[in-house]
Amino acid sequence: MTCTLAAKKLVTSGFRGRTFLVASADDRPTMPESPPHNASRIKKALLDAGFEVFRARGEEIVIAERPRENLIMDSGVRLRLGDPTNTALEVRVVLRAQKADFPTEDEQNLFDRVRRLATSTLSDGFAEVATAVTRVPDPGDSEQTLDTHYEITYSKRAPQLDDALVELRLALGVEKRA
Repeated sequence: MTCTLAAKKLVTSGFRGRTFLVASADDRPTMPESPPHNASRIKKALLDAGFEVFRARGEEIVIAERPRENLIMDSGVRLRLGDPTNTALEVRVVLRAQKADFPTEDEQNLFDRVRRLATSTLSDGFAEVATAVTRVPDPGDSEQTLDTHYEITYSKRAPQLDDALVELRLALGVEKRA
């Protein structure tokens, strides 16, 4: 930063009588504007729009749901932020079938159940982007499995935050468990 001598002033501090040169506010460097999808800015906008945030991890914000007043849970709905050069947002929803609910069915049938559950989601413009089999371990004994979730993630791009808010509300209303 370069400052002219006229823009600086001498300030005497009460701390040991030291004197410092201080630049005026006009000569201080300005901070660059935040990227279009600053996660904290988006998170604040979500809160202002009435959403509850379960957690934020890097470029993904997980929306919460509250089945009871004293219980907050991961809703299975996420908002992914694009890189600074890409202003589009991505709304994701995770649908699942639990093995404990259908103990005699194989993996393919469980994923088929999830895909049938997703018919309204697909008609709203969401597309399948990932599948996962998630083991749910016993908290008292990590060697034991309590259940297994067969999950499919569906995604839809939203060009602007206002569009993403509409899609998030839609995704929150979707039945997520077969």
